[in-house]
Amino acid sequence: MTAPLGAVPPLRRTGDEPLHLHGTAHGTVLGFWAWAYSGLTGNTLRGALAEYIVALALGATGEMRVDWDTVDLRLPDGPRVEVKSAAYLQDWAQSRPSAISFSIAPAEGWDPVTGATDPERLRRSDVYVFCLLEHLDKPTLDPLDLSQWAFLVLPTRVLDEHKGGQRTIGLAALLALGAVRTGFDDLRTAVFAAADHCDRRAPFGATSRPEGPTAPGSAR
Repeated sequence: MTAPLGAVPPLRRTGDEPLHLHGTAHGTVLGFWAWAYSGLTGNTLRGALAEYIVALALGATGEMRVDWDTVDLRLPDGPRVEVKSAAYLQDWAQSRPSAISFSIAPAEGWDPVTGATDPERLRRSDVYVFCLLEHLDKPTLDPLDLSQWAFLVLPTRVLDEHKGGQRTIGLAALLALGAVRTGFDDLRTAVFAAADHCDRRAPFGATSRPEGPTAPGSAR
């Protein structure tokens, strides 16, 4: 008899679970996390951390993160949110701060439960949150310090109307579209304000450039 090959339901871990062999513990999940996922300034983990930070601001950490879902965060009776991240400082040696560029590429849809795909390339969220780790001093860089982050919020419809199938966008272009810059404390308010504009045609946000650090090659 063939075993079912449906989706494996995610199990939320506490970190205390042991790796085990014949009843003997060999380390814990927490030890694995510390070993594998402590490098929070790298591009991959910084992106996952940014999603978690936005989920914290929105009160949306009750549901676990789903890899390769069509949107990053789904709020019950609220907007669907796509989260992107970038940073001036990387975990490798640099000659100058990185230019800031965010992915905005429309993508195919995929249902992790059924495995079905939707080949139509779309931006499937209601709101984009662009998370910028804007700290410029490597010795004091700390992605866990929420004051080192800035968040730019934009209704997805603005990207669809003005950028079409464009795959990436720089910081200056985001600000020119009226993306609202905010800190962690006001992020929830900004996201729901953007969601309220999803079906409107009025201009969103302000077009003036907000205060923030600048560096050679920091935006395009």
